[in-house]
Amino acid sequence: MIGLGVEQVPMSQPKKDSAQQELLAILQSAKSGLEYLTPNDWTLLVDRAKRISFHKGDVVIQHGKQVKTIYLLIRGTAKVETLAKAVVARIGPGQVCGEMAFLEHGAASATVTAEEDLEACSIEWTELSDLFELFPHLGSRFYRSLAVNLSRRLRDQIASRLSAPKTT
Repeated sequence: MIGLGVEQVPMSQPKKDSAQQELLAILQSAKSGLEYLTPNDWTLLVDRAKRISFHKGDVVIQHGKQVKTIYLLIRGTAKVETLAKAVVARIGPGQVCGEMAFLEHGAASATVTAEEDLEACSIEWTELSDLFELFPHLGSRFYRSLAVNLSRRLRDQIASRLSAPKTT
């Protein structure tokens, strides 16, 4: 079942002061997050995002589907699986999913499933494009952050394959 978010709330509500500060702290402090974004960049992104919830087992992103949304995880964890059901990553607070489809303007290359109740900020591709047009330096830092994250994931995959026992 593809996750139907329990609740979608625009992030720019009046009571955003403490809640938004907490959210920004989570997103900015993630070790594998979008590390090159400035605090102002994060504020701009969060203002355009919708907060969405998924239950354990809900599919956040389905392989082969084009959802035109990037998700920034706030709470909970999710697994990233190939079509062959091989888990290639586990992601958590501050991490992003849906970025490869965004970069390629294509369909999802993997399925992302909530391993527990999950909260995320969802940002439509059109919202990102609008922001990058208005703030080109934000776009530059965003793309650089994605590139570094994808490079790290690739290095992790290579390292895990090299350290895996050989079968003959």
